[in-house]
Amino acid sequence: MKLTGVLHALLAALLLAGSFPALAIDTEKAFDDPALQARYEQINRELRCLVCQNQTIADSNATLAQDLRREVRDMIAAGLTDAQIREFMIERYGDFVLYRPRMTPGNFLLWAAPVLLLLIGAFVLVRVVRRRAQETDLDADGPEAGQS
Repeated sequence: MKLTGVLHALLAALLLAGSFPALAIDTEKAFDDPALQARYEQINRELRCLVCQNQTIADSNATLAQDLRREVRDMIAAGLTDAQIREFMIERYGDFVLYRPRMTPGNFLLWAAPVLLLLIGAFVLVRVVRRRAQETDLDADGPEAGQS
């Protein structure tokens, strides 16, 4: 009976170990040339999975991400530059496909908003502190200042 339990545990361990490659996104290299492989991986880390939206296509296992990785691989093999590949993806899917969006006049307010909000908050804080300081000074100088 003990031998059967050990065999079951060994079989379960082998099945579990064999299933990990199935969880991998890209198990094979796209290119034999290390320079092309590095370009491929870099571009995949710059493009957003439009299904997952919070992952790059390198990290996503969605069908669209697989298609985009295949498209990137084909374009690199065809000799397109990184800039041409990015432009193709932007034309096809819009600026949202870039994981780190570029600064354009259309989205400048989104880039500037944190700084603007910080400046507005600092301005309001200074005004409130000055007003309270003035009110405290007026209260200290008032007619009841010397009375207890």
